[in-house]
Amino acid sequence: MTQSHELEVVDVVEETADAHSITFRVPAGAEAEFSYKPGQFLTVAVPSDRDGLAARCYSLCSSPTDESGTLTITVKRTADGYASNWMCDQVRPGSRVRVLPPSGIFTPASLDADLLLLAGGSGVTPVMSILRTALARGTGRVVVLYANRDERSVIFAAELARLAAEHPERLQVVHWLESVQGLPTQEQLRAFAADRASYDAFVCGPAPFMKLAVAALKDLGFPRERRHQEKFVSLGGNPFGDVPGLTSPGEQVDDQVEVADDEPVVAGPVRLEVELDGKTHAFDDWDPRTRMLDFLEAKGVKAPWSCRAGECSACAIRLVEGEVRMAHNDVLDDEDLADGIRLGCQSTPVTDVVRGSYS
Repeated sequence: MTQSHELEVVDVVEETADAHSITFRVPAGAEAEFSYKPGQFLTVAVPSDRDGLAARCYSLCSSPTDESGTLTITVKRTADGYASNWMCDQVRPGSRVRVLPPSGIFTPASLDADLLLLAGGSGVTPVMSILRTALARGTGRVVVLYANRDERSVIFAAELARLAAEHPERLQVVHWLESVQGLPTQEQLRAFAADRASYDAFVCGPAPFMKLAVAALKDLGFPRERRHQEKFVSLGGNPFGDVPGLTSPGEQVDDQVEVADDEPVVAGPVRLEVELDGKTHAFDDWDPRTRMLDFLEAKGVKAPWSCRAGECSACAIRLVEGEVRMAHNDVLDDEDLADGIRLGCQSTPVTDVVRGSYS
């Protein structure tokens, strides 16, 4: 199981009336674990009297180019959101919060590519991380469309204006305000993106906004490999099994490899090859009763994950050969599945050979 760490809060900034940016200091010795790619997120343990904890994923808005070595997330209140309200009301400089290392696949393959970033509301958080990093390390052009209710709802307004002024040849920022222009339509988003059909597109925001934006990109023929969207749901399980007293009622936590309840489809052992961070790991003894993530961890491979419950996409892997079956899936849609994407935390093999890539 990936080890969580208690991080000290060193700064809290009120970005808008209902959005706070929270900056953490990484403890000495954990720098490598908390290195991250732009667009990734942190999983945070929020204390809860009802469940022991509420595990929530919050995107990083900071950039790995930041020499301070700190990490910053932005949390926006939701009306009935216990965790977001707790984070905004209770977390102060000096607070200590239990956090899992960064994870997620909403990140550019190349910072030199031209990027089309479509954000709505708090969906700007990972977009800011991508934007800041691309401008600092990349060479491509960046176009941002940012939709909000009104001017007061715009998170990072001053920062976006500053970056646009500093990089006039590379960055274009377009604000879409519902109070002025109404809600954006699929046709309007398609028209906006039409001149950027060669860009790599990233979409994050409320579900209706993402649905329209992705449909617009599909209309324009954006291929799957250049069309990305971030999906989050509230995690129902507890990925913080190493935190005493924060285990959800009825849940047992141990360090043993989990064995699936269903009968295996193949007799095994199965050959598994995965590419991770430019390195190929190959094994000939994958027990078909054992889920892929558990097997890789038992072999010492630090495969990505966050919830271990099929409720996020942090452990997603793209299959290039063979097939698996997933015990649970709350995040991948039919197009993801058709593209070979599977959740490693939920997958057991149904063929004698399985090959995939995390890149």
